[in-house]
Amino acid sequence: MAKTERLNGLILEELAQAVNREVSIPGALVTISFVECSQDLKSARVAFSVLPDHLAGSALRKLTASSGQIANLINKRIKLRKFPHLVWEFDATEREAEKLEKLIAGIDGQEE
Repeated sequence: MAKTERLNGLILEELAQAVNREVSIPGALVTISFVECSQDLKSARVAFSVLPDHLAGSALRKLTASSGQIANLINKRIKLRKFPHLVWEFDATEREAEKLEKLIAGIDGQEE
């Protein structure tokens, strides 16, 4: 396993814990979908999903504002020389999967 892949997994685990402890978004459940560090380890793309997804905008603002605090907490635990800059993005996979399920259910209902 490559160094960046191991680091991606480690940061993902730590981010999931830190977000649940440190970032409070009333009425929302935030899940970290994946972390993808750049090859030079200067930045890390972090995808997250939110339930209910109409709170995605406020979650993105809150996560972006808390990035420095979260990075400091994680860096104390995993001891990197320089922690990558976190770039947050909403992962719409759940929303798209729900649309596909509805379309499939509609097709199945028409065939009967």
